[in-house]
Amino acid sequence: NQVDRTNYLVTAVPCRQTRVRGKTKMTTVHNFGVSPISCHSWSGDRKSLALSQNSNEVTLFSSSGSDWKQTGLLDQHDLRVTSIDWAPKTNRIVTCSSDRNAYVWVLDDNAVWKKTLVLLRINRAATCVRWSPEENKFAVGSGAKIISICYHEKEFDGWVSKHIKKPMQSTVTSIDWHPNNILIAAGSTDFKVRVFSSFVKDVEARPSPTEWGSKMPMGYLMKEFSNSSAGGGWVHAVSFSPDGSKLAWAGHDS
Repeated sequence: NQVDRTNYLVTAVPCRQTRVRGKTKMTTVHNFGVSPISCHSWSGDRKSLALSQNSNEVTLFSSSGSDWKQTGLLDQHDLRVTSIDWAPKTNRIVTCSSDRNAYVWVLDDNAVWKKTLVLLRINRAATCVRWSPEENKFAVGSGAKIISICYHEKEFDGWVSKHIKKPMQSTVTSIDWHPNNILIAAGSTDFKVRVFSSFVKDVEARPSPTEWGSKMPMGYLMKEFSNSSAGGGWVHAVSFSPDGSKLAWAGHDS
């Protein structure tokens, strides 16, 4: 007879490996109950954690000895939260959701997280979000075949966006930033990985040439790769190397 093990499954988030007195400490496991963790992000000091358990809420935790204590709740989204990113330098959190919205959350002097709605201007679910290395921009991928490059507009005193559209033919599933804060890699369900320029002249200086090219106007396609020689499947993750000279990705057919 088959045994139903559903009630015995736990959801855990591993920490990075650390070295203690010359020895590698094994990855630790933290239990946050039986509900699935759909997305999470660590704070810069890795003492706090933001996670969403397949719902429209983001729960904040801080480490307390060997346990975790809930310290906040971000509950403005109407539908399931799809991605979270916690900026390590500015301590700002950005969240996006199937409700087609994104919020930037800032901790005020009273230890309350204040939200600002981001004008994404998309008509499908937001699927992934990442802060740029300098944290003056972030990118949001979506089911609208669009990447929204978001930045703070001083006159408007809010977060606005510019769109990267062509030649994407399907949902953007993953994004990663080049170290120069300009280039962005995107994987999508059209079996392609692309590198674009996200240069926004209002917030940054003109970029220097890179291995990916020297012409970098906003939305310019620097490079396009097929997932595999056979075409491949959906692209689930993309990542630049630390120096930005190489790009790796994981596909559904891997």
